[in-house]
Amino acid sequence: MKRRTAREKAMQALFQMDISKVEPRDAISHVLDNEPQDAYLTNLVEGYVENQEKIDEEIKQHLEKWTMDRLANVDRNLLRLGAFELMFCKEDVPGNVVLDEAIEIAKIYGDEQSSRFVNGVLSKILQRYS
Repeated sequence: MKRRTAREKAMQALFQMDISKVEPRDAISHVLDNEPQDAYLTNLVEGYVENQEKIDEEIKQHLEKWTMDRLANVDRNLLRLGAFELMFCKEDVPGNVVLDEAIEIAKIYGDEQSSRFVNGVLSKILQRYS
């Protein structure tokens, strides 16, 4: 599976976990829809779960006039995914790649403002962790 696809599916799994409160394994299984397991997808989802408090706190520090609860579900979970990669995967993935991928996924799944919003928040996190 390409990393872009793994990121999209990871965002979908985080979305399901956020909205429906399903377990990570169930969410991953559901988004895979009988496709083979993907190590990068699993790493993204489980990595976020293991570091949820730290990641959400980091995102909150960079939200201006917003709270986590007020964010669109897609934006919130895309920020979580991007923040995880920026904070914990910087040895494997360049920050600019994480940013570009998050922006492109936001254009597909978010509303017309999502890509700019995600870019703004993740850019601040990238500056802090680069």
